[in-house]
Amino acid sequence: MIRLYHCADARSFRPLWALEELGLGYELIVMPFPPRYRAKEFMAVNPLGTIPALVDGETFMTESAAIVQYLVTRYGPSPLAVPVEDAAYGAWLNWLHFGEATLTFPQTLVLRYRRFEPGKAEVVADDYAKWFLARLRAVDRALQDHDWLCAGRFTAADISVGYALLLAAQLGLDGEFTPAIAAYWARLQARPGFVAAKASQLRHAPTGAEAFPA
Repeated sequence: MIRLYHCADARSFRPLWALEELGLGYELIVMPFPPRYRAKEFMAVNPLGTIPALVDGETFMTESAAIVQYLVTRYGPSPLAVPVEDAAYGAWLNWLHFGEATLTFPQTLVLRYRRFEPGKAEVVADDYAKWFLARLRAVDRALQDHDWLCAGRFTAADISVGYALLLAAQLGLDGEFTPAIAAYWARLQARPGFVAAKASQLRHAPTGAEAFPA
């Protein structure tokens, strides 16, 4: 069975959401955040000490967007994936990795300097918040005449970008969402897979575990 190591609402929410959308069986191990400090035994599983970590037989993965791509293609066919012969394939791959590399990355700096080390580099946090919001304009443009990012349907690309919006909401940046992005974020939260993933992480959370900072 697929095993996913997870912290509530951390990047590992991407593969958890994908697992629920796909209806796959899985074992979820929810740990306090950050696991490298609060769950030292996790270092034997993932020497990087980072979340997520996915084990599927002989397969071991640590990159959230790559795990989502793996799941929707390895366990397809699924409408969450876009096949290589589809004209939207390139856009799908781009959005899938845009969600992490372009949108989530600057938010990690905001998280660090506003939540973990407040007062140390507030200017850095402010600059990276502006960076995130500037790059979010690409999402706004894509949604002007569409409900989803590509291929005319909800795909794994929406899971990837959707997590970046979840993190933005945790950081209080959702007040800057345009109407199109706010409506998109509402659609994402209404997905049965999103709702089920939220419920799953709560159900499997150990008593007293410290969650990813909201």
